[in-house]
Amino acid sequence: MQTRFISNFLISLTLTFVLSAVFFQGHAQTVQQKQYNLSNNLAVQGYDVVSYFKNSPVKGVKTYETVYQGIVYRFANADNLKTFKANPAKYEPQYGGWCAYAMGKDGSKVDINPKTYKIHNGKLYLFYNAWGTNTLNYWNDDEANLQKKADLSWSKLIK
Repeated sequence: MQTRFISNFLISLTLTFVLSAVFFQGHAQTVQQKQYNLSNNLAVQGYDVVSYFKNSPVKGVKTYETVYQGIVYRFANADNLKTFKANPAKYEPQYGGWCAYAMGKDGSKVDINPKTYKIHNGKLYLFYNAWGTNTLNYWNDDEANLQKKADLSWSKLIK
């Protein structure tokens, strides 16, 4: 009888642990999906994030699509998809794909022009560029300070 009790207790404990892990993992993905700049559930308006690191940003296609941490990424070809899958964190856009300058200036989530970007220290930064305002220029004027502020603002958003 005591063995059966211990067995049932261990099964219950294991189920509780597994369900808690699933709940918290799902919660983290929900927060990330809620905070990321998504267009039709696509990261970076469907642009191939690996292509930025080749200095030639292009739109991805549905044929070469993957989901990373609940976010859909598209790629221009099988090689870029394979490259992303090998190290997705390397290619993820900073600040969830929102304008880096706006995130640094006041922590706001401002849409981007996917062709206005910068690779800095191996990271992809995206910027608003419309109506005669290219925020990449402002970012470059005070990059170190804006990056610190943007990092802090983003960390508060994804808690």
